[in-house]
Amino acid sequence: MTKDVTATDTLPDRQPSVRAVAMPADTNPSGDIFGGWLMSQMDLAAGTAAARRAKGRTATVFVDTMSFLRPVHIGDEVSFFTEIIHEGRTSLRIHVQAWRQTRFGEISDKVTEGVFTFVALDDDGRPRPIDPDPEDQRTKT
Repeated sequence: MTKDVTATDTLPDRQPSVRAVAMPADTNPSGDIFGGWLMSQMDLAAGTAAARRAKGRTATVFVDTMSFLRPVHIGDEVSFFTEIIHEGRTSLRIHVQAWRQTRFGEISDKVTEGVFTFVALDDDGRPRPIDPDPEDQRTKT
């Protein structure tokens, strides 16, 4: 479960999509924070990014490349950073990184990362096209 952090593992230079404090109710039988709690927080962060980009309702349809690198402990503050890595006609792939910081420390460690795929939904819950990004349109004119 432990992996040495490489030079490319640096805290993202942007605001997190979600920030949460790990609580005692979030632990597994070993006393570490349950991986399912981390995954649910990652899904919330990715869902926020997906809904903003799609400008509406989205749903998680796939999670892949989950990597749990280090444990999270009670009281750690966990920040979840998102980046849209691919846009399809109706779907978005979002890379999520989770970084922990001890309650009284300043050092952050990457604890997990994964890629979540979302689909944009219409009012009836069916896939719908995502409007083109206005920034993409500016660069193409």
